[in-house]
Amino acid sequence: MNPGDQDKSQSFSRWVERVGHKIPDPVIIFMSFYPIAFIATILLGGHTFETMGAGGETISYQILPMYESEHVRWIFDNALLRNWLAFGNGVLAVILVVMLAIGVAENSGLFAALIKRVGTHIPQAWLPLLLMFLGITSSVATDAGYLVLIPLAGLLYAGLGRNPLIGMATAFAGVSAGFSANLIPGTPIDVIIGMNAQVFAESQGVPFTTAEGVPLRPATMHYWFIATSTVVLAFTGAWVTRRFVEPKLDGQPFELPPEIGLNEFEASAAERKGLRAAGFGLLVAAAAIGGLALGPLGAYTDAEGTRVLPFLNNIILLISLFFIIEGLFFGYASGNFRRVGDVVKAMVKQMNTMGYILVLTFFSYNFLGLLSYSGLGSYITYLGAEGLVALGLQQFPVLLLIGFVLTTAVINLFIGGLTSKWMLLGPIFVPMLYFVNPAMTPDLVAAAFRVADSATNIITPMMVYSGVILAFMRKYRPGLGFGDMLLIMLPYSIVFMIVWTALLVTFFVFSIPLGF
Repeated sequence: MNPGDQDKSQSFSRWVERVGHKIPDPVIIFMSFYPIAFIATILLGGHTFETMGAGGETISYQILPMYESEHVRWIFDNALLRNWLAFGNGVLAVILVVMLAIGVAENSGLFAALIKRVGTHIPQAWLPLLLMFLGITSSVATDAGYLVLIPLAGLLYAGLGRNPLIGMATAFAGVSAGFSANLIPGTPIDVIIGMNAQVFAESQGVPFTTAEGVPLRPATMHYWFIATSTVVLAFTGAWVTRRFVEPKLDGQPFELPPEIGLNEFEASAAERKGLRAAGFGLLVAAAAIGGLALGPLGAYTDAEGTRVLPFLNNIILLISLFFIIEGLFFGYASGNFRRVGDVVKAMVKQMNTMGYILVLTFFSYNFLGLLSYSGLGSYITYLGAEGLVALGLQQFPVLLLIGFVLTTAVINLFIGGLTSKWMLLGPIFVPMLYFVNPAMTPDLVAAAFRVADSATNIITPMMVYSGVILAFMRKYRPGLGFGDMLLIMLPYSIVFMIVWTALLVTFFVFSIPLGF
C-alpha cells in the first residue's frame, strides 16, 4: 500500500469523523427546528404564495402564525395521535409490525444458521459472487450480515490460504454498500422509505403515483429495481473483488490467530435440524399465504367497478406472517425456542432496538405535521423549486436525479442512519423535485436516495458497524487503521455508485417500472 495514499486516506477519514461528531444527533436537529419554525411563522405569518398543482391548477397558500392560540391548541391536540402514532396512515405501526416479525426470525437463529450453512458450502470459484449475493440479501437481518457473514468470509479465505481481508471486504461491500437492494419485497427498508415517501408527497399535494398516473404501493414500489439491483450489484461487486481488491491484498501478509477456526462458523447439529424444519415451514407458509391469496384476499371488483387487489394491499402483513412461520419452525426445532415465552422475548428484544426510532419519529413526525399545517413546508418547497427552475434544471431531469444522488451520498458520510437521513431529506426533496419536473415522482426520488445512502456506507466512520468491521479485520492484520480499510473499500463504493446510478437512470429513461 502506497504510504502517501495511506496518509491521505487516514487524514480524510479523520476529517470526516471530526465533522461527523460535530453534527448533532438527528433528534436534536429536529428539536432545534421547532423554535426556528416558530420564529419563521412570526416573520412570515399571513404571507401568501401560489404554486402549480399536479393538474396544472393554481393553488394558493398562506403561512399561519403559529403563536396564535388556535394554532397552539392544534399542536397540543395532535401531538400524540394524529401527528405521531397515526401519522401517515399509521406508518409507525406498520414499521413496528414488520420488525416484530423480523425479530422472531432473527432471534430464532434462522438467519445466522442459513448464512453459516450456505457460506461454508460455496465453491472457491464462486466465492466472491456468492458472498456478495449473500451480503446483499442479508440486509433483511442486519446483525446476521455484519456479525456472521463478514467474519465467516474472512475464515473462508483464510482456509484457502488467501488473505482473509479479501473475503471480509467482499462481504462488507455486499452487506453495507448493497444495503438497499434485495430479492425479498416488503422489507423494513421498503416500509420506512415507501410509507414515509407517501407522507412527504401527499402532505404537499404531490400525487403518490408513477409518471403514468398509476397509484404506488409503498412496500413494493421499488421491487423490480431493487431485485434487478441485487443481481447487477452481486456481479459488479465480484468483478471489483477480482479486478481491484485481490491484486492489492493477495500478496500481503496476514496473521491467523490460533483461537480462530472455521468450526466456530459451521452450522451445528441443532441448527441443521432447524433448517430442515424451516424447509417444511416454507411449505406451510406458502400454503397459508397462497390460501389467503386465493380466498379472502383474492382480487375482486367493487360496487363502483374498480378492481381491488387485497393481496397486494396487504403484502407487508403477509411477508411478516412468512417470517414468523419460518422463525417458529426453526426456533422450536433447533431448541432456541422452548416455550411461547421465548417467542415473546424474541419480539421484545427486537422492540428494544426500536427505541431510537420511536424517539426520532415523535419529534420528526410532529415537526412534519407542523410544517404541513403552517404552510412552511410548502413555502420551503416553493423556494427550492423556484431556485432550480431559475437555473434551468427543469429541462434536465437526469441531472436532477444525479444531483440528488450525489447530495445524499455526501451527507451520508457525516450522518449515519437511513431513517434519520430520510426524515431530513425526504420532506424537502420529494415534493421539491416533483414541482421542478413532474417526471421526478416520489418513487424515483426515493430510489435515488436508496442508491446514495447505501453506496457510501462502507467509506464513512459514521456508519454504526464501521468500528466492528475494523476490529474483525484487525484480527488478521493488527494495526490496520480506518484509512487502510477505506482504501480497501473505496473501489466498491465508487463502482457501486456509478453502476447503480446508471441502472436507475436506465429505468428512468426507458420508463421501466421501478416496482408494482
